[in-house]
Amino acid sequence: MQPAFSLAPTPPANDFRTKDVLNGIQESFPLELHLCGACGHLQLAHVVDPESLFTDYVYVSGTSPSFVSHFKSYAGAVWELAGADSGDLVVDIGSNDGTLLKAYQALGARVRGIDPARNIAQAATEAGVPTQCAFFSMDIAESIRDEIGYAKIITANNVCAHIDDLHSVIAAVSKLLADNGVFAFEVSYLLDVLSKTLFDTIYHEHLDYHAISPLLTFFKQHGLTVFHAERVASHGGSIRIFVAPEESERTPTRDLQELLVAEEAAQLFSIETYRRFEEKISKAGQQMRKTIAASRNAGRRIAGYGAPAKATTLMHQFGLGHDDMAYIVDDSPWKQGLYSPGINVPIVPASHIASHPVDDFVVLAWNFAEQIIENNRAFVDTGGRFIIPLPELRIVASNE
Repeated sequence: MQPAFSLAPTPPANDFRTKDVLNGIQESFPLELHLCGACGHLQLAHVVDPESLFTDYVYVSGTSPSFVSHFKSYAGAVWELAGADSGDLVVDIGSNDGTLLKAYQALGARVRGIDPARNIAQAATEAGVPTQCAFFSMDIAESIRDEIGYAKIITANNVCAHIDDLHSVIAAVSKLLADNGVFAFEVSYLLDVLSKTLFDTIYHEHLDYHAISPLLTFFKQHGLTVFHAERVASHGGSIRIFVAPEESERTPTRDLQELLVAEEAAQLFSIETYRRFEEKISKAGQQMRKTIAASRNAGRRIAGYGAPAKATTLMHQFGLGHDDMAYIVDDSPWKQGLYSPGINVPIVPASHIASHPVDDFVVLAWNFAEQIIENNRAFVDTGGRFIIPLPELRIVASNE
């Protein structure tokens, strides 16, 4: 492993605080990335205890209509590719509030969720999606297999990047997966992170930054083969990867082969690529700080829109603080009433805007920018502006 680049240290990205502990110390951790010279895999050098990151969690998929629609489409695509039938078992690792598993239930599947967040696992079970509160492991895989059988489909969405010991988890997947089953997972795609300067997808929950090429050998070690991959738009640019037991004799698709060629052409595995990436991040930060300064100097009042995990990295890296944003609007009741990690900007519902109007919104949830702008068209029509920091800085206003 060799150092590739570093970002500003931050607290854990979802470590939102209640008002009564704002004066306490909130520890920050390094965001240093290292590149493997042997296989080209990129990962964080510092690992934060997963118990502290995931046991009490505030992100839920179901509060985003876009993700509900995304998971419905995703479930249908995997169901068809796997050749699944009514009554087949689907297991979702890191199942969150069960949004994806509900889509599989609608297709006729038996489902089981696995998630370490106590509050969310309980809520999912109460909503009709049986969910075990645990980190997925060999013991969990064997207990599910013995209790309800092998899984036709196993999914793990925006989860494989979170796992320090991915070998043990994939060994457990192999143990639970049926001989003709499919393991499908989505992760932020390194090719998109680099080409679009999506550095804010880097935070302590995300230990790994995945490209396809290093994964081929990785899965082969577990008797599994990567046979298909496709790019998807979620989180600004993700990859959906399909894996099956080697004995299933599935052959690599053309889509997979074309993506491998694209990774090589982009020089994803060269240290010089990451030196250039660091320079792009620095320039983006200069542009953003200049824009915020101009807005403040003009007497405009600023707030944030959306409090995703990526906002923690972006605000710390760009040096945005409480003085720059009066509050951050977020639709999730799990976050409302809390304060942003390390910066302590209050998280409020959209109803707060009417009594505390602002002139500009920085769209921290930039991957939902178009939806946010459309839902707040009256704000723009009456002189408000949306400042969208990534993938490229742009301002949406009635006269621009």
